[in-house]
Amino acid sequence: MSGAESASPPVIRVEQVTRTLAGEVPVTLVQDVNLEIERGEFVCVMGPSGSGKSSLLYLLGLLDVPTRGRIWIDGEDTTGFDDDRLTDFRLARLGYVFQFHFLLAEFSVVDNVSLPIRKLGRVGDDTARERAAKLLDQLGLEGQHDKKPSQLSGGQRQRVAIARALANDPLVILADEPTGNLDSASSTNVRDVLRGLTRELNKTVVAVTHDAQFAAAADRRIGIVDGRIDLAWRPG
Repeated sequence: MSGAESASPPVIRVEQVTRTLAGEVPVTLVQDVNLEIERGEFVCVMGPSGSGKSSLLYLLGLLDVPTRGRIWIDGEDTTGFDDDRLTDFRLARLGYVFQFHFLLAEFSVVDNVSLPIRKLGRVGDDTARERAAKLLDQLGLEGQHDKKPSQLSGGQRQRVAIARALANDPLVILADEPTGNLDSASSTNVRDVLRGLTRELNKTVVAVTHDAQFAAAADRRIGIVDGRIDLAWRPG
């Protein structure tokens, strides 16, 4: 059983979602996807290279919009949101972790984490920095606050990226190959951190991965092949 409350509505609901790139020869990335993900669930999306895993994740994270279909986040239909509404919604409700952490090299670790808080603009700079420091400490990065990302190991940088994803207390964390650039020990650490977010904080985590060991920790694994959900797919 997952950390989700079965009686609560799904935190993500996808209905007949298709994403097609226009062109002389249109390319369909995701086709006719129906999906529900519960609050507090740790879900891994798996499939062959080029199958549409990351495309689906970008749709779920509102970083791309479907050509057809609808996506609800926490009961809110996001269809038709304009760019400003999408930006505000992502900043307040969703957090992102990528294979390459995309930390800003010129800023300290604590400033990287506080940037989304400052951008949301609900608290002052001092409070933003205090929250960022607390998140870093909770992720085992005490004493690293004022270092630049280049001074940290790969696993530490990814934990900074997770802290940044948590900065505005989002409902959902979306992770695209979060351990794809890490050694096995760091991968295990990042996996355990993400697993802990669901069990300890009731966050929903949706991760794309090729790593079967990482996926084994999930509550549910979703296969995708040629842009379609394939419940029979298993990693080779």
